[in-house]
Amino acid sequence: MFQTLKTNLLLSLIAIQFSACAQNENFSHTKIFKDMNKQQANGKEHEVDTATFGAGCFWCTEAQFQQLDGVLKVESGYSGGHTVNPTYHDVCTGTTGHAEVCNIYYDPSKISFDELLAAFWTCHDPTTLNRQGNDAGTQYRSVIFYHTQEQKTKSEDYKNKLNKEHAFKDDVVTAIEPFTKFYIAEDYHQDYYNEHGSQPYCTFVIQPKLEKFKKVFKDKIKTK
Repeated sequence: MFQTLKTNLLLSLIAIQFSACAQNENFSHTKIFKDMNKQQANGKEHEVDTATFGAGCFWCTEAQFQQLDGVLKVESGYSGGHTVNPTYHDVCTGTTGHAEVCNIYYDPSKISFDELLAAFWTCHDPTTLNRQGNDAGTQYRSVIFYHTQEQKTKSEDYKNKLNKEHAFKDDVVTAIEPFTKFYIAEDYHQDYYNEHGSQPYCTFVIQPKLEKFKKVFKDKIKTK
């Protein structure tokens, strides 16, 4: 199913420039979505599963994944570090080892982990090490924290195929690590775009990314 991946992805690469929390490249996963829908869960479905992704600023990641049909809830928080109960201020120092992440709670009968991976690699630039736009530091690293061996295998296979097909100009550097602990971020970080959509950061950074994301995944966007 990845036979035409390189051509499809390269034709739809879109370079975009934002002041912070920005992606450098974007691509369409419409065909991948259709193919992967045929592979749903091998008859083994759970009411709610969890995916944990770090894709730069969690305000942007949260706003994008909230749009997908089958995503029940998104929580912003911190994972992958050594400090217990870190605060946002702690994480911003870059010394706690944590990444800004989102816990994505989803219904696998409506959206698969493969589809979430497609959205993950679309919603940010996975080729820049410890940086998204002007946001620099290990807290902004591209990372997947897998909850099961199946998630680990799927993530590694997808990353390898993207690199093999040269889907991006540079190699995908996304880290794939076991999930250990999620610390939910402060209340004011939750549902940030929906609560603060008129603020400049939301207007000039999140909203353009969100509009592009919704166009790419128009077949998977929630209907109101």
